Amino acid sequence: MAVTQEIAKAINASGKSCDIASVSNMDELIQELDTRKFDLVWSALYHVTENEATIGMGESGEDWVADILDKLRLPYIGPDAATMKALIHKTATHNILDKAGVPVPCHFEIEQGQALPDLVFPAFVKPSFESRSVGISDNSVVHTPEELKAQVGFIHENYDQPALVEEYLPGREYTVLMLGNGAYQQFLPGMVTVDPKLIGRYPILSADLRGVGATKIEPAGELSEKTIDVTAKAMNALNCQDHVWADMRLDSQGNVKIIEVNGIPGLKPVKSWSPQLYTLHHASKKGTMEDYRALIDHIVSSALARHGIA
Repeated sequence: MAVTQEIAKAINASGKSCDIASVSNMDELIQELDTRKFDLVWSALYHVTENEATIGMGESGEDWVADILDKLRLPYIGPDAATMKALIHKTATHNILDKAGVPVPCHFEIEQGQALPDLVFPAFVKPSFESRSVGISDNSVVHTPEELKAQVGFIHENYDQPALVEEYLPGREYTVLMLGNGAYQQFLPGMVTVDPKLIGRYPILSADLRGVGATKIEPAGELSEKTIDVTAKAMNALNCQDHVWADMRLDSQGNVKIIEVNGIPGLKPVKSWSPQLYTLHHASKKGTMEDYRALIDHIVSSALARHGIA
């Protein structure tokens, strides 16, 4: 809620008017949207659930927030419902990108009871339907069939969803923020760095390192053009809008491969990657909070223009 309030403050400071609709279930969401007038909606939620720890697959036939907004014909910031569901389903994202010729890791999705594939080790195991590095730890890197079986079982047992098994990418991590659409569109690349003291056996980002200021974004250097090109192709293939970022790592040969596309990027001032990327490329003399307000206004103004709202 503190982040939502910061976003609202930034929007109001830009001369636009913003109200927060706080809900705890889908019925409350629909009531808020029916009884209050919103020209444009910006949701911090994929769907409303009692489970705060994970996103998961959702119930069969369950409406997500974007589904509700589509039914009510309310304009909103971010990808549409179909894209949002594809983004949270990492295997679906990989398959769409692979078909479009965008480089992704070699991967397998493993359902409960399904036989394990014959693959090259080391491999990387994670939940198929999560974000924010949920379910990722040093144990995610597996070197033997026994370790693979144990970690796939851990995902099935603890997250009640398929496990996604990928080739392990040992190289540096990069991220590119797609900001805006049309004339507003920008691609802002950066290299992810972490204090080595906070890293375990492998250079991977576990959930406790995200959104707490432990990671920093530095210039992407000679890989800026390549990471932008890969991201632009990915965003086009996935039909992304307004404010989306792509995470990627280098494989053992130094090739860039996308590992995730995030449809609701974090917006904690200073600590989240979107504000850090914006400041990296658009630093102002007034400091990071002024950069933050400019970032929020760019996202909102672009979405208003996309929907034809004056």
